[in-house]
Amino acid sequence: MGSLDGKIAIVTGAGQGVGQGIALALASEGASIAVLGRTMPKLAATCALIRERGARAEPFVCDVSDTDAVPGVVAEVVARFGGVDILVNNAYSGAFGPLLSMDDAAFQRGFRSGPFAAFAFMRACHPHMKRRGGGSIVNLISSAAVRWDPTTYGAYAAAKQALRSLTRTAAAEWGVDGIRANSIAPHALSPGLERWMAANPAEAEEFRRTIPLGYVGDCERDIGRAVVALCGPDLRYLTGATVPLDGGQANF
Repeated sequence: MGSLDGKIAIVTGAGQGVGQGIALALASEGASIAVLGRTMPKLAATCALIRERGARAEPFVCDVSDTDAVPGVVAEVVARFGGVDILVNNAYSGAFGPLLSMDDAAFQRGFRSGPFAAFAFMRACHPHMKRRGGGSIVNLISSAAVRWDPTTYGAYAAAKQALRSLTRTAAAEWGVDGIRANSIAPHALSPGLERWMAANPAEAEEFRRTIPLGYVGDCERDIGRAVVALCGPDLRYLTGATVPLDGGQANF
């Protein structure tokens, strides 16, 4: 028996990295997973890993930036699984760079895939969660807003801070419906970060030394398992919180 037996979870950006790690951790506790992302082969690979653990998984091709399509995707998940109990808004595609080098389209891209997309999913999932007696929303934000040097992170940090504020408001307004909403700010060894660390060993070592626990988190064991705890019964009284999962690096 897992702590999430019978629960149904939507995880966006679940084809690789942090999203995949979260999906695997949730599945290991008995949750059925709707695996969302833009690339079917990656989604299929995640589904195969989940099924190896004895849990149900189905892929859904979805570009979260297309917010008009989100209600239909959620409706399809509900039709195939029977409901939604957990929503993890992990997918993000934005821009980095100095503010004066960024045009409006690049700046806005992070908002479309970040808080705009998360809001669309949250709103679409709300009635289904309420009907099942409650649910748990976990939104991925970032410590970029509290970095010692925010240079080149401005657009990213702005979008993630907007999502953090949205999460807090949902927690306040939807608690009466039994729906909890929390944010996590992870450092995790995603494929992109792993490639950067391999290509820049000196910089990677300098970065590692800024983490009090001394290592970059594992996508499943450090990030995914924390999401399991947030969605499970042991933390049922926690909502509206920001949980840094970064080995103690950030100062929220």
